[in-house]
Amino acid sequence: MAKRITVIQGHPDGHARHFCHVLAEEYMKGAKNGRHEVCGIDVAEIDFPLLRTKEDFENAMPVNTIRQAQDAISWANHLVIIYPLWLGTMPALLKAFFEQTLRPGFAFEYGDSGQIPKKLLAGRSARIIVCMGMPAFIYQWIYFAHGLKNLERNILAFSGIGPIKSTLIGSIENMSEGRRIRWLTKIRKFGECGN
Repeated sequence: MAKRITVIQGHPDGHARHFCHVLAEEYMKGAKNGRHEVCGIDVAEIDFPLLRTKEDFENAMPVNTIRQAQDAISWANHLVIIYPLWLGTMPALLKAFFEQTLRPGFAFEYGDSGQIPKKLLAGRSARIIVCMGMPAFIYQWIYFAHGLKNLERNILAFSGIGPIKSTLIGSIENMSEGRRIRWLTKIRKFGECGN
């Protein structure tokens, strides 16, 4: 079954091409080959302010670029989030993007005091692809992938998104050309399957 897929490329460097950019492109190529509808958000290309107060988070009107990103997220029934691991978690710019987009009234709705918030983005699945310099098994088994778990549990699942799958790509600085091609082929196949 064809899906509507929004790919969020979260590398904060908009001046150079990184492996995250290539992965996003390959996923989107695969999705188009699989006859899925696909759109992309490159977080480094979006201009938006940082949220600094609870009042702004809950009540300020999002800027136009964020409203467009919210439209792309609303449209999708599958999200793909690609980012490099920085200090054990996502880069600050990507976190700021999620703070801007996944706000009350869009991603969740507060209930009465003591009630669990209503999840407004239910019915969407997600795949998270994380690139890192360390071997992936070290991040997963020694550091327990805390930053990834935070994104899965406290941001996406909190908004109703699920199921959530993740792919960890480690040792990218020392990656051989053969291994690079194998990863790109795998990510392109994820796109073809809408996975």
